[in-house]
Amino acid sequence: MTLFGIDRLLADPQLRKPLEGRRVALLAHPASVTADLTHSIDALLAAGVNVTAAFGPQHGLKGDKQDNMMETADEVDPRFGIPVFSLYGEVRRPSGQSMSTFDVVLVDLQDLGCRIYTFVTTLLYMLEAAAEHGKSVWVLDRPNPAGRPVEGTTLLPGWESFVGAGPMVMRHGLTMGEMGRWFVRHFNLDVDYQVIEMEGWRPNEGPGFGWPEERVWINPSPNAANLNMARAYAGTVMLEGTTLSEGRGTTRPLELFGAPDIDAHAVLETMRGVAPDWLEGCAIREIHFEPTFHKHVHQLCSGLHLHAEQRFYDHFSFRPWRLQALAFKAIRAIQPDYPLWRDFPYEYVFDKLAIDVINGGPALREWVDDASAEPGDLERIATADEVAWREEIAPLLLYR
Repeated sequence: MTLFGIDRLLADPQLRKPLEGRRVALLAHPASVTADLTHSIDALLAAGVNVTAAFGPQHGLKGDKQDNMMETADEVDPRFGIPVFSLYGEVRRPSGQSMSTFDVVLVDLQDLGCRIYTFVTTLLYMLEAAAEHGKSVWVLDRPNPAGRPVEGTTLLPGWESFVGAGPMVMRHGLTMGEMGRWFVRHFNLDVDYQVIEMEGWRPNEGPGFGWPEERVWINPSPNAANLNMARAYAGTVMLEGTTLSEGRGTTRPLELFGAPDIDAHAVLETMRGVAPDWLEGCAIREIHFEPTFHKHVHQLCSGLHLHAEQRFYDHFSFRPWRLQALAFKAIRAIQPDYPLWRDFPYEYVFDKLAIDVINGGPALREWVDDASAEPGDLERIATADEVAWREEIAPLLLYR
């Protein structure tokens, strides 16, 4: 069985020894569980660790906040009597007050392997605060369920946001522990940082590849319901910047997309005609759905469902970012005036289009909107960025 960082820490008294006599905080969410599904905060306290505070990222320690920009308040844990500080409420960076409650923070967050997923940015903010306040940061490492493949364009200077912590590609291929190593190096942080590594994680081996299939999947956020979503997310997250439904209000969010006023069959046929190789590695199924909330609520939508799972999944050819970009391109080709881009505040950025914030620059949107742009044009930009990112992260990988 693959042992996650929390499992190894609990099993090995020598790993815990440096925590003796120190105040310990835990940054966690609902997926922060041990192999037997005990929440990390319960397991740490049972092991005698002096947990004096907890932190919750976006969606909260309880994972109860459904959508983006739904904030969580600070509270006191009713069972343990410790403060629980929200890093997605009045603040997104840890305050001096919260940093005074501990000596070492254990970061035990299940990530999805995508730059947009805000737990990555929360890790950076915690590292920066720890460097300022002289605290230690330990990442209890967990798998990147999307595995090692990297994809997408690099975030451009000036486009940093809560969904863009730094110049990385969309699908980054790192675990949280490895990402912390990149942050420390890239931002030249003077911080006491260490990773409690996993044991037995083999991201290039099937059938689970990034996700060890003997481990139960727990939603790290309300709409991250399964491994298929995690694999598709580096593409389907872009739907949040569009008028298309990403499936919020259905039972399979961020695995599908659609709208009442598109012809999904025509969209799929156009995608196959424009860049068939961008559809490899998964099955795509035409569907109809009616969201119970969010975009197009109670309207019948025509859409497509991505299945990067079971016999349809090819880990090494599936490229969700290109696939979703191609869907936008197909809609634009069929309906040139379709109001595709949603203009609204996205993750506290009020002066830029959401699709550009998500992509860390305007290149993808400009490619979609340029009728003369070919697949090869986007391919050249993305491939160069992907090659550069692979070279940059190669020395930081902990699992080979």
